[in-house]
Amino acid sequence: MFKRTVMSDPAPSTAHPAATVVLLRDGPEGCEVLLVLRNAELAFHGGAWVFPGGRLDPADYAASGGTDVLAAARHAAVREAREEAGIVLAPEQLVLVSRWITPEPLPRRFDTWFFAAPAGDAAVRVDGGEIHAHRWMRPRDALAAHRRRDIALPPPTFVTLACVSPFQHVREALAALARGPVETFMPRLCIVPDGACVLYSGDVGYDDWDPQRPGPRHRLWMYESDWRYERSA
Repeated sequence: MFKRTVMSDPAPSTAHPAATVVLLRDGPEGCEVLLVLRNAELAFHGGAWVFPGGRLDPADYAASGGTDVLAAARHAAVREAREEAGIVLAPEQLVLVSRWITPEPLPRRFDTWFFAAPAGDAAVRVDGGEIHAHRWMRPRDALAAHRRRDIALPPPTFVTLACVSPFQHVREALAALARGPVETFMPRLCIVPDGACVLYSGDVGYDDWDPQRPGPRHRLWMYESDWRYERSA
């Protein structure tokens, strides 16, 4: 049996535009990604390990020269990488990866553009305010650390790490991501025994919120004992 989550308010809250950047470097044992630790006192993902990112502000639109949200998101990702990690990027270095929209039932919602970019040998400097620490980790090591509960990853971070984990080198990862497709994730959460199942577009149960329907899978199982990203070939 499962339980579909339903909206308690017929008018969903606004999803604020945001951007995040998956910073990659070639480490001694393969491609590594930068994760930063959010201040535990922050209301949104406090205490979680995430990619540098945040909401778009008026300066991002001004820098992009207009009202285009995606162009502004590129500048926001560049700004957040500099502010939260001390890494300087150019907008043209960013590869668009995906778009994540927070489900409607939640009171705090974001419409976040995910980019990837090469960090090279740049030294990381966290601000000590919103961000308290950083780690360079191979994606599969970060997923394993989450499963051991050594670190906490939000679902979009977990899924993105799972998607980049097959790549051994930054150039390979960025080339594959640039080929696309750029997917939009608007999760649908179902409560299942011992945890939850998050359905994404392309899953056979997505339209009717039914994780038990047989067929193609595109979902994140979030059990109390483990998380597992499942996607049919």
